[in-house]
Amino acid sequence: MQTLENYQFRTSPNSGFDTIIHRRKTRPISVGNIIIGGGHPVVVQSMINEDTLNVEGAVAAIRRLHEIGCEIVRVTVPSIVHAKALEHINKKLIQVYQRVPLVADVHHNGMKIALEVAKHVDKVRINPGLYVFEKPNPTRGEYTQTEFDEIGDKIANTLNPLVTYLKDQGKALRIGVNHGSLAERMLFTYGDTPEGMVESALEFIHICESLGFYNMVISLKSSRVPVMLAAYRLMVKRMDDLGMDYPLHLGVTEAGDGEYGRIKSTAGIGTLLAEGIGDTIRISLTEAPEKEIPVCYNVLQALGLRKTMVEYVACPSCGRTLFNLEEVLHKVREATKHLIGLDIAVMGCIVNGPGEMADADYGYVGKQAGYISLYRGREEIKKVPECRGVQELIELIKNDGRWFEP
Repeated sequence: MQTLENYQFRTSPNSGFDTIIHRRKTRPISVGNIIIGGGHPVVVQSMINEDTLNVEGAVAAIRRLHEIGCEIVRVTVPSIVHAKALEHINKKLIQVYQRVPLVADVHHNGMKIALEVAKHVDKVRINPGLYVFEKPNPTRGEYTQTEFDEIGDKIANTLNPLVTYLKDQGKALRIGVNHGSLAERMLFTYGDTPEGMVESALEFIHICESLGFYNMVISLKSSRVPVMLAAYRLMVKRMDDLGMDYPLHLGVTEAGDGEYGRIKSTAGIGTLLAEGIGDTIRISLTEAPEKEIPVCYNVLQALGLRKTMVEYVACPSCGRTLFNLEEVLHKVREATKHLIGLDIAVMGCIVNGPGEMADADYGYVGKQAGYISLYRGREEIKKVPECRGVQELIELIKNDGRWFEP
């Protein structure tokens, strides 16, 4: 995927308002050849839905995602056998395609699985609520501090071998808290709250730090956007208070499908990104994983964080529109969509023309019936018959030396 990194919208020097998103400073974490945090572009990732035991199918699924711009691919490893399969998946990927940064998703009683799969992937994701299984006891009362600490010690002992291996190999760990799977003692102590999610993550972070390990990415996902927003904001506050700078993986888990799934994910992820929070994202849709990638890049482009397509500015059309705006926008897009880096405006009338083109590089503006005016920035270059509008726009871009063949 062709992309312009660290793209930012232009700001009027006299406006008094800063329209650039200032991202929270985080430490860089390497996942294969991709770096999360440290000022690097927000990373796009997804997860295959193939059974990891199906080596051929998993390789094909990973390749499909990577080829359309998924920079890190996650796979599930529910058993030791699945973990061992990652060795064959990695070898096959390199043989038929190329190396792809891989993350292994480890859940229930994960120590043995995590230790095995860590040999074959670039990052391991663990869920604090499930890594050391606590059998639910609906009749118990509050945890005493001694009971709480005893389980914490058990977690530390279980986590130690994995953290030591990842540290020795220079690999990464994602501490991935889910709102729906908090450990019982966290629920009893903090309730089913964002605070419980943050404390669960911090417990694991402190254990890792005590072992001299800092290659961590943190996530606090929920299927409810307000919970997700509160958890990440609280996590940032707590990390800032503690002098921590770990990068954050953003996501609204179980967002669903279709239009609402996309809107729900964007409401959560986009809101935090606009606040400068977040270093890598995954849109979790109940659809083919390939459908998630364009949504990720659309969110990043809309916020000016990455540019992977032409930015089209177009008015919604009204009674003043002097041509079929929807049809013309389609023609302009089809002719110019490969010119990544350009902003092109298609405006239906002079009212919504130069003044509302958002500082586009080029403008296609309806000025009188049967004619359109072409603009370079806010300067009108020429008026041409509507039937030649798209071709004349192409010629203008070519004459400016900004055209290249797709």
